[in-house]
Amino acid sequence: MKSSSPTLPGLVQSFFQQHLAQARGASPHTIRAYRDALRLFLEHLAQQQHRGVDRLTLSDVTSQQVLDFLLGLETHRGNQAVTRNLRLAALRSWVKHLLRHDPAHADQYARILAVPAKRTLHAQPDYLEPEQFRLVLKQVDMRTPRGIRDGALLFLYNTGARVGEALLVRWTDVCLVRPNQVRLHCKGGKERICPLWKQTAGLLRRLQSHASAPEESHVFLNSHGQPLSRDGVAYLLRHYYQLARKQHSGLPKPSIHPHVLRHSCAVALLQAGIDLTAIRDYLGHSSVATTGRYLQTNLAMKREVLSQFWKRAGLECGQPKRWRPSQGLLAYLGSI
Repeated sequence: MKSSSPTLPGLVQSFFQQHLAQARGASPHTIRAYRDALRLFLEHLAQQQHRGVDRLTLSDVTSQQVLDFLLGLETHRGNQAVTRNLRLAALRSWVKHLLRHDPAHADQYARILAVPAKRTLHAQPDYLEPEQFRLVLKQVDMRTPRGIRDGALLFLYNTGARVGEALLVRWTDVCLVRPNQVRLHCKGGKERICPLWKQTAGLLRRLQSHASAPEESHVFLNSHGQPLSRDGVAYLLRHYYQLARKQHSGLPKPSIHPHVLRHSCAVALLQAGIDLTAIRDYLGHSSVATTGRYLQTNLAMKREVLSQFWKRAGLECGQPKRWRPSQGLLAYLGSI
């Protein structure tokens, strides 16, 4: 019997169910990210073709449509180049799946795969100094169960956990007898164990005493007893940071989001003189190159490096004299 021709809806379904979930074993976070990118692209495609999404065909998936979609992300949705490239990466993965199952349209898929990523500037990561983090933590009312939860969540700063890692923590992952520690479930199916400060363990004990859910449940729950969401954590952090800035106007105005706490942990460890490879393992980075970018974030550390270099070289490390141009040089420049 002759097999039926592949369809766009069928290949969308097989991409998520067979390719991502089964063949690749992609994480739920990756699947959601790819889902969002594909949904936006299909909505764009339907609008351009003046048809419903269910009436789109594989012939509609062209490189020009992909280019128009990427342009729309930047011009209409206000996405930065980094987000644009992430959407493109998701589409490329899907188009490779189309190519494997629909060779009849191989030429148009090849042109899509040739669409380049956009060059991006790597901005310095925002972070808080330890004293700034303490000002934020002081805004939490730890006399209430909700305040205890928020304090324990913010104190995971001591582990440098990604927000997704923190939200996946269950009570079975937490050890609150010496040595206090937590098991974090990381990207790529990896795990790492991080020690807990005495204060962090104390807050988690208090939070556990108020918990009515079984031991297998998540540690950080919302007011409805459901696992706290990423947006919920972002809201809490912004809320407490805004309260701190009202009392301490000297606090900077970084783009506050949960990952700032991870950046802050990394910079604090570097300032403490911890070796890069140890920080890599502590944070769960796949490469020490990822950890090394934090070296660029702190001017005080750069000054210390320069001072140590002068001492090692056996040179005098005095204050450099300010350079002033001679009058003759100024006259020359004025004559050009």
